[in-house]
Amino acid sequence: MGRGLLTLVAIAVGIVLVLGVTALIGNRDEQGEPVTAGEWAQNVCGAVGVWRGEVEAIVEDLRTPNANATAGEEPQSETPQGRTGFIRKGLERGVQAAETLVVGVDNAGIPDTEEGEEAAERVSDWADSALSELEESEEALEDEAETIEESIQQLAEAGGTIAAVLASGTQTLVEVGRLDPELVAAFRDTTTCQQVRAERAE
Repeated sequence: MGRGLLTLVAIAVGIVLVLGVTALIGNRDEQGEPVTAGEWAQNVCGAVGVWRGEVEAIVEDLRTPNANATAGEEPQSETPQGRTGFIRKGLERGVQAAETLVVGVDNAGIPDTEEGEEAAERVSDWADSALSELEESEEALEDEAETIEESIQQLAEAGGTIAAVLASGTQTLVEVGRLDPELVAAFRDTTTCQQVRAERAE
């Protein structure tokens, strides 16, 4: 795949993510503004749900690197350089998804509850750290692997970073949802949070 086409694919992924977040949380930017507990939970879970879906798609692609190879095309896993490039593309998508997540979380506002500011800060800090960790993992691939063994190690490390970010995000939402009774009810009752919980249970 040519560099120009890869650029177009990256732009398309970004557009899809932005549209997905917009569809789930609406067009309003409530950054720094007080909102109801229900509205905040709906917006935050919407942003997290879109991000989680994209990250899970990335993980699936990394697990099956040859699934999209066309007839006569050398499989990505056959060369260290091809495998490294494939991992790098996955992490680039992960970084784009995390950038959109940060925007969605920040635009969700601050829940107007007793522990609302702390809740918003915790989720924002997690989104920022998710972006930083994925960026660091992407930068670690600047030196391409010279052997299949090295590329396998890179894949394991990239997968570990993504898994850790997913796990920390789930834990953050659980902790935030327990901060005060209003947030407990909001995370229980809003549709996007119900969807996130259902996906976790699958």
